[in-house]
Amino acid sequence: MPQDMLVKGKQVPKGKVVVSGAKNSATRLLAAALLTEEPVRLRNFPTQLVDARAKIRFIQELGAQVAIDDVESTVEIVTASLDHHAIRSYELGIRTTYLLAAGQLIRNGIAHVPYPGGCKIGSRGYDLHMMVWRQLGCAVKETQDYLIVEGKLAGGQIDFPISTVGGTENALICAAVAEGDTEIRNAYVTPEVEDLIGMLRQMGAQIECYGNSLIRIHGRGSLLRGASYQVMLDRIEALTWIVYGVMSGGEILVEGVPFEHMDVPLLHLQEAGIDLYRNSSAIYVTPDCVHGQGIQPFELACGTHPGVISDMQSFYTLLGMEANGKSRIFDYRYPERIAYAEQLNRFSPGVIEVEHGRITTQGVARLQGCEVQSTDLRGSMALVMAALCSEGESVIRDVQMALRGYNDLVDKLQQLGVEVTVTDRVA
Repeated sequence: MPQDMLVKGKQVPKGKVVVSGAKNSATRLLAAALLTEEPVRLRNFPTQLVDARAKIRFIQELGAQVAIDDVESTVEIVTASLDHHAIRSYELGIRTTYLLAAGQLIRNGIAHVPYPGGCKIGSRGYDLHMMVWRQLGCAVKETQDYLIVEGKLAGGQIDFPISTVGGTENALICAAVAEGDTEIRNAYVTPEVEDLIGMLRQMGAQIECYGNSLIRIHGRGSLLRGASYQVMLDRIEALTWIVYGVMSGGEILVEGVPFEHMDVPLLHLQEAGIDLYRNSSAIYVTPDCVHGQGIQPFELACGTHPGVISDMQSFYTLLGMEANGKSRIFDYRYPERIAYAEQLNRFSPGVIEVEHGRITTQGVARLQGCEVQSTDLRGSMALVMAALCSEGESVIRDVQMALRGYNDLVDKLQQLGVEVTVTDRVA
């Protein structure tokens, strides 16, 4: 259901926020949990995440038993069998639906897979996933409501024409239970993909990585064993709270910062004149982090890990609005991921200029409350942050997009002394 958020600006946050398990890992690990009949326990799981709840509902319809503990942040999955005949709706609204094929195929030799949904940030076709299934011995048929994948998974060679996170994840999950050896070339091994590999190995999969682009899997041709696995911390959420702390002039202790995955993003903050107090697992953001000259203008290019990934782009755009001069953010990997910038510009018209693959900001902006429309997950969160830092009141339409990626967002804001109101809207 569409949701809107009413925000009263200039609330200064103060307190502690704990980073949750990573959205871009947790939803993948749920799919991997379908590769066994034994219990799987996922710890540090973002149980309130909208995308995670959507995938849980679907796998429950398939036949999995799922127990969720919000207090302990755990999910337990037991899957004796999967049956696509029990599915009532294929409207899932998330991008990673293709990962649900392998668990069905290894049991039944056929899978019904919802079409990928999620953010509209440019072309996100599923042709690479069809290639994966075909290279591993299956046939694929497109119907009105879902994809049908049919056959016995067998090892093969997959050579991606472009580096792809989703394609790499799908190939890993399928190859782990395929019969025979699989080689994945031009793979894209991000920290979240490493987390998936870690869980698959704990479940008994034989996976070898060579650098960041070549993976070999020795498939056993059968189901894997159970596991108890801790979801990695969310590097994108950590950056979100850090930038919000800097923008708001508040005091936020951000606990659970995965520093090992954030060297370059944090270096860009440092080069913008932001000094962050840190220990081995946390960052303390205070007004003293920004010196008298203010945030300094910067340039950065979004790309692949370990650099600044596209999911972080909107937060640097927001930061650029407050920088003392002209900043530029380039993103040629997803050049169409800029729709949010037009909405962000409404808080201070004329501050942002948008071209294909490039955003230019001219600070220092004076942010004024307004009504804006969410366009994608991370862009929606940037709108929430801008509203919180603006004079007056703002309304963020379709804020459910932000709730898809931020576990317990409203409660975490309340822990910082920040009140927002989320209401359902009749479509």
